[in-house]
Amino acid sequence: MSLKSISRFVLDRAGWRIDGDPPPDPVIMMIAVPHTSNWDFPLMLLLTWATDVEPHFLMKKELFRGPAGPLFRWLGGVSVDRSSPRGVVDELVEKAGSSRQLSLVMAPEGTRSRKTYWKSGFYRIAQQADLGVCLGYCDAKNKRMGFGPVVHLTGDHKADMDVIREFYKDVQGVNPEKATPPLLREEEPAPAT
Repeated sequence: MSLKSISRFVLDRAGWRIDGDPPPDPVIMMIAVPHTSNWDFPLMLLLTWATDVEPHFLMKKELFRGPAGPLFRWLGGVSVDRSSPRGVVDELVEKAGSSRQLSLVMAPEGTRSRKTYWKSGFYRIAQQADLGVCLGYCDAKNKRMGFGPVVHLTGDHKADMDVIREFYKDVQGVNPEKATPPLLREEEPAPAT
């Protein structure tokens, strides 16, 4: 049995339905929303494997220490030093620009607990590398997962995020109370001086 067949079998037995097709673009940013539990990562892995997407996930560098490091690299993990996020953005923009095939999967919530804002790294990387952003999701309430539309960012944070908010408005995570609303700090008006 192939990894694709096994993944489809596991998802089917667990009652999950896959909606939509992966984006045809060979180099793409995919956001994985919502990120409210430890189940999100294995579910997104199963989704990508079941649909022949070769994922590259950003993961905190601490996860690569010890024996788990080779496993996470095999799964498509990309080590991120959270103390230097700008360097990561530059590195990923460069990698996206020189790749023939790259599916970069990011969880813009950045953590499994509720925060005020999404992390804007996905937006900066996609805009600087001129990548479309595929709206990936795992809706635990309805046991549906898949690929939404590809959003081409305009640089107007509010307008772009309005499109993203509309798509995710009814998507519910495993722990819905931990979901961070789709809002970027960049959307907030600058304080008056």
